[in-house]
Amino acid sequence: MIQIIAGEKGKGKTKILLDKVNAEVLEAKGNLVYLDKSTKHMYELNNKVRLINVRDYCVEEPEEFLGFLCGLISQDHDLEKIYLDSFLKIACTDDSDIEAVIAKLETITSKFEVDFVISVSKNADELPENAKKYVVVSL
Repeated sequence: MIQIIAGEKGKGKTKILLDKVNAEVLEAKGNLVYLDKSTKHMYELNNKVRLINVRDYCVEEPEEFLGFLCGLISQDHDLEKIYLDSFLKIACTDDSDIEAVIAKLETITSKFEVDFVISVSKNADELPENAKKYVVVSL
């Protein structure tokens, strides 16, 4: 399953994402991972959630990001959900390839049964058609 929190920069998407992960960790049966562009939110996350700064791993292309996600999934068979903050930045994606990245996430979530919760700094109506159906919060 994919869930998208959409809205312009500064609208409060990260707060919603942090609240969501901290609430869901209490009921999670598997592991939760929070991917971000820094470790700024380390102390706002429950200590049972693994925070990964994607920029520490030399990810510079959308394909590298997708490989990075698959690597995370392959090393942790108990991985239940991955939270992606600042998705466009950490995935190194823009308007030209966001549709392809979302399509690949659909394949990954289906094949490995790992859910994705994504914050995107775009209005919901600016997202490609294959992403609009996953918007759960539009700010």
